[in-house]
Amino acid sequence: MAEFIPVPSFDLVVFGATGDLSLRKLFPALLHRFLDGQIPAQSRIIGVARTAMDTDGFRALVRESRGKFAPGACVDEAKCDDFLRHLEYVQCDASAPVKAWAPLREALSNGAGNVRIFYLSTAPQLFVTIAQRLAEAGLAPSTSRIVLEKPIGRDLESSRAINDGVGLVFDEHRTFRIDHYLGKETVQNLLVLRFANMLIEPVWSRATIDHVQITVAEELGLEGRAEYYDKSGALRDMVQNHLLQLLCLVALESPNSMDADAIRTEKLKVLSALRRIEAKDAAAKTVRGQYKAGLIAGAPARAYAEEVGRPTRTETFVAIKAEVDNWRWAGVPFYLRTGKRMGARRSEIVVQFKDPPVPIFGAGSTAPNRLIMRLQPDEGVHLWLNVKEPGPGGLRVKPVPLNLSFADAFTRRYPDAYERLLMDVVRGNLALFMRRDEVDAAWAWADTLLAAWVELGAEPHLYAAGANGPTQSALLMDRDGRAWWDPE
Repeated sequence: MAEFIPVPSFDLVVFGATGDLSLRKLFPALLHRFLDGQIPAQSRIIGVARTAMDTDGFRALVRESRGKFAPGACVDEAKCDDFLRHLEYVQCDASAPVKAWAPLREALSNGAGNVRIFYLSTAPQLFVTIAQRLAEAGLAPSTSRIVLEKPIGRDLESSRAINDGVGLVFDEHRTFRIDHYLGKETVQNLLVLRFANMLIEPVWSRATIDHVQITVAEELGLEGRAEYYDKSGALRDMVQNHLLQLLCLVALESPNSMDADAIRTEKLKVLSALRRIEAKDAAAKTVRGQYKAGLIAGAPARAYAEEVGRPTRTETFVAIKAEVDNWRWAGVPFYLRTGKRMGARRSEIVVQFKDPPVPIFGAGSTAPNRLIMRLQPDEGVHLWLNVKEPGPGGLRVKPVPLNLSFADAFTRRYPDAYERLLMDVVRGNLALFMRRDEVDAAWAWADTLLAAWVELGAEPHLYAAGANGPTQSALLMDRDGRAWWDPE
């Protein structure tokens, strides 16, 4: 049975502590780590925001959010109270002059010996300003670390400006660019499946794989993020980071070790080999969509434009036929798909293998083998094989899955993505965080596609809330004689 590895005492300063991400994800994750005994007694969690509030009010807010976002996280209120005693609050406007940072300096003055971490759960426009103020206030010693939430900029130019500014204060080895998808058990298991099993890796190439599908579907709409999302869209919000990172882990070559830079160098090679999609190919290889009114789980859902409050051309859905130009993957398409207000919340990777060369059981009698890695919900791995259906009356072939359900196979609760990544920051382990050149390469690819869409000038295709995207998404696959994996 896996064991939780202790981490050193730390001071974690969360900027944007009253925001949605902090209350929905970060503090529940830290609570779980505390309940599992992984947060040392000397550790402190300091929330920073502009909201006028004292520490007692902040603790009450976190307690309330625990009941809302993690209702089953703690049955022992005494232990929850113990966790809340690790929390402090400092009111500070991150863009204010350095003299306004005196309360934070005072709060950190008695944390000698603790690993100091600054988590920026704020708009990316504030990343450089916060790093500069930390340096001016003398709060960023050479042992401190900074965590940057995505998105890092909105294009290559702005991303480079942010990384340049933050890099003046925090060296690359102290900068943790977080993508929570990389902390998911199934995502990490992909490396183990490939490189710890001789059954898998020899067939992991264009010789036997027909195509790969990566889907990240959400039922949620804007959920209070209209101002951010309408300036971003699905490509910047999801594809440039989450989906491209998943593509890299499917396509990378074996690293020489599990060292952080060994893994990240192999991911960079994939991004460098990813074929740019120019305007002449964008209409055939991409689909932009936007949800209109429909039904989600039987309940009416408003159109995106109605939620935003005005007509807009921002895409809430993207489907892409991506291609990796190297020897292993030449000719194998990677179909990427993500959207809001889709039929179900589902994130998975589908690796579909080629048909047998000779259909000895009859044409169309067998289904393609598929390796399906489910990231959420119900994490697991499913390998679909063709077997003989039992019974008399002739030989009938039926596809059935070999199922590895994490919930069934591992009865003990294990850390979720944010829990694992937060503890990796404390340990200084960069393996599951993006290196700067990775971010640059991903933005360079995304910028080419964004420019192609501008040149085409086409409106996004509409799809009803509750559907799996616009019809054009299905046609994207149908033109290649393929179809999306959408199990009932």
